[in-house]
Parts: sequence; C-alpha cells; structure tokens
Amino acid sequence: MPSARVRLSLMSLMVGASVLASGCDSAAKQDKPAAEVKKAEAVKTEPVEAVQPEEPKLAAVLADRATASSAKRSPEAAAIMQAAEDQLAASDILERAINVGDVAPTFTLPNAAGEQVSLAKLLEKGPVAVLWYRGGWCPYCNLTLAGYAAAGKQITEAGGTLVAISPELPDNSLDTQQKNELEYQVLSDVGNAVAKQFEIVFELPPDLAKMYNEKFSLNTRNGDTSNSLPLAATYVIGQDGKVAWAFLDADYKKRAEPSEVVAQVRALAGAEHPPG
Repeated sequence: MPSARVRLSLMSLMVGASVLASGCDSAAKQDKPAAEVKKAEAVKTEPVEAVQPEEPKLAAVLADRATASSAKRSPEAAAIMQAAEDQLAASDILERAINVGDVAPTFTLPNAAGEQVSLAKLLEKGPVAVLWYRGGWCPYCNLTLAGYAAAGKQITEAGGTLVAISPELPDNSLDTQQKNELEYQVLSDVGNAVAKQFEIVFELPPDLAKMYNEKFSLNTRNGDTSNSLPLAATYVIGQDGKVAWAFLDADYKKRAEPSEVVAQVRALAGAEHPPG
C-alpha cells in the first residue's frame, strides 16, 4: 500500500496535469478568436467597388429650381407669371396640339452651324425625338438641355436621333449649344414656323411679354416681335412619320423625363428593326 507521501506526490502530479491541460485549452480558446479577428480584418481591407450615386431625375432638378426662383420673385412678378400660366392652361392648346397617332409635320431647319437638318432624312436612320425649348435665356430650358446630354448618346446608340428646337436665331442657338456642351443638334425655328404646324405656339400676355423683353431681350434673341413661344413639348416620331409618344404640358417648369424618352426610342427602334 502506497505511503501517504507517495499518495500526496501522485495527487500533486494529477493536479499539475489538470492545470496544464486547462491552460492549453484556455490558450486554444484565446488563439481561435484571434485568428478569427485577423481573418475579419483581412476581409475588411479588401477593396470594395464604389457605388455610383444615381443622377437626380430632371423633374426633381426643375422642382428645386422652381422653389429657389419663387423665393426670389417679387409678388408683382409672381402674379403676372401665374396669371399667364393659368390663362394658357385654360386655353385649348393642349387639345389642338399634334399628339400620339398624328402624322408629324415634316420640316427642314438650320442647326447651330447653319446647316440644314431635315426630319425626313433623320427618319431614314431611325426614330427621332424632338425636344422643344423656349430659349437659352430660360433657366429651366438650360437645365433640361443639360439633363438630356446622356440621353442624347443613348438615343444615338439605340439607332435614333435627338434634336432640340427653339425660336431663337441660329447665333443664339449656337451659344446655347456651346454653353451646355451639347453633342446633339440644336435647331432654330425662327418665327415658330414649325412649332405652329405642330400647333404648340402661344402668344405671351402683354405684361409678361414686357417682363421677358426687359429681362431677357426676348424679341432680340428671336429676331421678331411676335412675343410668341412654343410649349416645352417633346415628341418621339417613328419612321412611318407618325407621333409614337408625346409630352405636352402648359406648365413650362415641367418637362419630359429623359429616361422615358430614351425608353420610347429604344422600344420603337426595336419594333422597326427586329433582330435577325
């Protein structure tokens, strides 16, 4: 039978082994989280592809501009402009205007370089999107023209053409094109001759005409004294010469969304030129 001293020694060895084993387990437990932390840190340092923010919709950009302009406008000017807008909305211009299903009036107009651009020739290539704007003096028009920069490229890639038309003289159209760095063509419809065929022309009330001439030199820029402007209308015309899609609004602060126009051109181009 082992002596008390031997038994004590054996117990001491057993306790030591237990402590050693416990220490190893603790070290293993501590090492595991450390490895996981290192792994997590490695994951965090991997490059992450940057997410490009979406371009704001044109409607939101124009709404912000309207809010800012309204805050600066005098009560007298606001009343004149609102009365003119209400008068136009109450007219029958939206009912008379060329619309979906109508044959689009053909036209040939000079671009900013003085070259003649024919709708018929453009339609030989594919659908045509026609964007009317009031003039380079109009801040909403400049925002719209700039907002269509990417859309113009997308429309071209789809096999279509985008043109913008205003009643301004060619020199002023050139200035507008250069200022907004536009790659699509800007055409000059002096006297609103083509816009009248589309039946989207209206005459400004005398008090608003006076305001626009004093502030923007409207008659000088347009080369006439008609005090007339086109609606800020947009049309998508198919190769059959008919209007496939139209945007018409009496409120000049509202414009066709570029993405919608691109979608219409793409759909029309696909239908007119099916694969195979």
